[in-house]
Amino acid sequence: MVQDFHRILFEVWTCRHEAWSNIARLRGSAGQSLGAFATQGLRLDIIGDANDYVGKGLSGGMITVRPSADSSFTASENTIIGNTVLYGATSGMLFAAGQAGERFCVRNSGATGVVEGCGSNGCEYMTGGSAVILGPIGSNFGAGMTGGMAFLYDPEGDSLKDFNIETLHISRLQSGFWSNSLLETLKQHARETNSAIAKRLVNDWLLEIENFWHVVPTEILKTLEPPLDSENIVGKIA
Repeated sequence: MVQDFHRILFEVWTCRHEAWSNIARLRGSAGQSLGAFATQGLRLDIIGDANDYVGKGLSGGMITVRPSADSSFTASENTIIGNTVLYGATSGMLFAAGQAGERFCVRNSGATGVVEGCGSNGCEYMTGGSAVILGPIGSNFGAGMTGGMAFLYDPEGDSLKDFNIETLHISRLQSGFWSNSLLETLKQHARETNSAIAKRLVNDWLLEIENFWHVVPTEILKTLEPPLDSENIVGKIA
């Protein structure tokens, strides 16, 4: 089933029924379109890495990707999934302990994706959902983004040059509803992938909040619930 669905060669080392109706735990290197159109109830846990189009059209399923425990490299500094991840996703979750390639979350309309860096054109034409990036981004981030939001960990402010600022409202994250929501997502990322950077951010949360950029398309600011606190905006760009 895994080979037919993804056209990859994997060792399926356990598959059982839990809260998710179907769980496949896999080990190895995936080819194209891992978890494409995965629906609610399907969960894929990968120890290894994956190529392009992970979670294409994701429709309620969950995908986790992490390196093996005996890997010698630093996960957050290396690419673990390829280009165009979560293309056209409508719902579901992706947690990857490592960086993604180009066009992360392109045309995402409702899924949540967490990675530890991405290439150029991240969140391009995104209309909904959320993207959490815990590392560097490439150029032209958020081009054509009209919905959803992104949270970028950037203590030094190095990513400012990479934003497409014409249509984006970019501010430092403030305490409140949205920071609490992000914290819960980071906790889940740490649980699902054993991410070292997520664990550190959770442990030092009160110190790290202000190191996140909160990116929202300007055209949805008036309808955002709950709204951003405009009196406490820090580093507002657009």
